[in-house]
Amino acid sequence: MSQPVDLSLEQQFSIKSFQTQVDRMSHEQAQEFLVKLYEQMLMRENMYKAFIKHQWGLGLDNNSWSQ
Repeated sequence: MSQPVDLSLEQQFSIKSFQTQVDRMSHEQAQEFLVKLYEQMLMRENMYKAFIKHQWGLGLDNNSWSQ
């Protein structure tokens, strides 16, 4: 991103709450959680790509973005 994006107060609170949860996890739990979180990030990215393709009227045969 070229410009930083400010987080809302609610989002900042959510981060603090998340930090508390992570602090209470064992090392193994945190590693498992991180892998699951990354998987969810990739799924979200694919959803955004599919949504944009649909909104822009791009067909499924268009290979401009790899999946």
